[in-house]
Amino acid sequence: MYPARIHDEFPAPSYRGNQKGALSDIRAAFESGKDVVLVRAPTGSGKSLLARAIAGCARTAGEAAAEQVVDAYYTTPQVSQLDDVAEDDLLEDLCVIRGKNNYDCILPGETDTPVNQAPCVREREFDCQVKHRCPYFSDRAIASNRRIAAMTLAYFMQTAGSDVFGKRDVVVVDEAHGLGEWAEMYATIDLSPETIPMWSDLDVPNLDGLDEAVAFAERLEHLTERRVKELRGNAELTPDEVAERDSLNKLRSDLSWFQEDYRDPESATTWVVDQPDGEGAPVTIKPMNPERYLKHTVWDRGNKFALLSATILNKDAFCANVGLDPDDVALVEVGHTFPVENRPLYDVTQGKMTYDHRDDTLPKVARKIVRIMAQHPDEKGLIHCHSYAIQEQLDDLLTEFGVGPRVRSHDKADRDGALSAWKRSDNPDVFLSVKMEEALDLEGDLCRWQVLCKAPYPNTRDSRVARRLEDGQWGWYYRTALRTVIQACGRVVRAPDDYGATYLADTSLLDLFERARHDMPDWFDEQVVRMSEPELPDFAPDRALSSVSASAKRRHDRSRSRSGGGSHPLSDVWD
Repeated sequence: MYPARIHDEFPAPSYRGNQKGALSDIRAAFESGKDVVLVRAPTGSGKSLLARAIAGCARTAGEAAAEQVVDAYYTTPQVSQLDDVAEDDLLEDLCVIRGKNNYDCILPGETDTPVNQAPCVREREFDCQVKHRCPYFSDRAIASNRRIAAMTLAYFMQTAGSDVFGKRDVVVVDEAHGLGEWAEMYATIDLSPETIPMWSDLDVPNLDGLDEAVAFAERLEHLTERRVKELRGNAELTPDEVAERDSLNKLRSDLSWFQEDYRDPESATTWVVDQPDGEGAPVTIKPMNPERYLKHTVWDRGNKFALLSATILNKDAFCANVGLDPDDVALVEVGHTFPVENRPLYDVTQGKMTYDHRDDTLPKVARKIVRIMAQHPDEKGLIHCHSYAIQEQLDDLLTEFGVGPRVRSHDKADRDGALSAWKRSDNPDVFLSVKMEEALDLEGDLCRWQVLCKAPYPNTRDSRVARRLEDGQWGWYYRTALRTVIQACGRVVRAPDDYGATYLADTSLLDLFERARHDMPDWFDEQVVRMSEPELPDFAPDRALSSVSASAKRRHDRSRSRSGGGSHPLSDVWD
């Protein structure tokens, strides 16, 4: 790596905010001998441009000896972030590669078939005459030979050990704050009828502990291997059989990894097993602190690493979570350049939103939201509902209070479509969202205000969360929630001249700020210090609808009359 050229590799024609100083600090950190540099850069600091400059410092083929690795990877867990990179003219030399399911086959009669189900994977001896023009294999070949290959973190981890995407000189991970949690998610093994086609033929025991889980995993691995051999014996597979084969191959690999890691006395990974309904029921095997998994999939993939995020809150805790030695890691702090008065926090708390108190608190929150809507009659708003159960109840309450024509919602299946429709709308609609605290750019008039309905604490019914709390890891618990809050606050203020208000409705958010105060970035602490109680209009649904068109009101009335009653078909994903 050659950090000295970091400024020359900056892709924009000029610097913005603190970018120049940040690049100098990053250069100094690498030149001091650090292998990993954490870059804590708030929303709007241009992390993607910083990432490009860092990646450009990687050795090239002309600068390296034969045995030295060259070039760089750019990766991010967020698909939307990769989409933004692909569309940014300043980042046109980042060569994006996606998974096979994102590309369509080009053979006649197969143009609606994704590459991961195309004849080349269905037929045993299929010889594709147009493989050189296949969009997936073409993109993969190009990315493997470009200076900077860009991909999602999922694809990056899946290609560990690949001859095509081997070790490189520099790896840049954008939005890296959740790296440990993402690794835990990718390494989790779900055993259920949805993941195991022969589930009905299995005699699933009651798994009281890890020894029983390992024995069951070993038996299941043999059964899946037998089924895969049967599928391979067919000259041609159907698309469903291809999906089954690929799913079973991944399952075999995961089960093998679990057994190997569990039996390794030097592994730092702790495994937990969930089978809430006992014998015959689905099983989830989850890792905690999967250091070995990250070593194989991430840390063995490069010489130098830059990890960028607005919310790497505690260096030592982050390093412990991902298996890094803090002595090998530097933290570069990038100051916020957005005026604090443009990103105010408002205390409109109405009580606790825990499950036991929600039925009392949520109607009060809904009434307060009506008053906030009246405060912003011609501006779009976003409500962070935290769960589908809260979203459904809130939607019903707002409709009952008479402001339904201004409210939009979504379910699991139409998240992207509903979000896009809301963003395109000219009406000052209010969008009830679930799990949209990250990777959402609502600059300018796309959204001017938002409400956080609930403190986003991790679910204590998750066995990994429960285990950490049993071990006294309350600092992790509060940092995780604070990180989500800070991410959410960044959705509506995206530039120095942008502005947007964030309203806090759950009393537990105030408690969270006190408990996690020492982990707050200075620029967010400044927001918390300035937090105030706003002067809002009285409860007046008509005023909240003053800028909604008559046609929008009629459309809402028709849609509600057709929707019928009954409970929402979606389960509460967090509660």
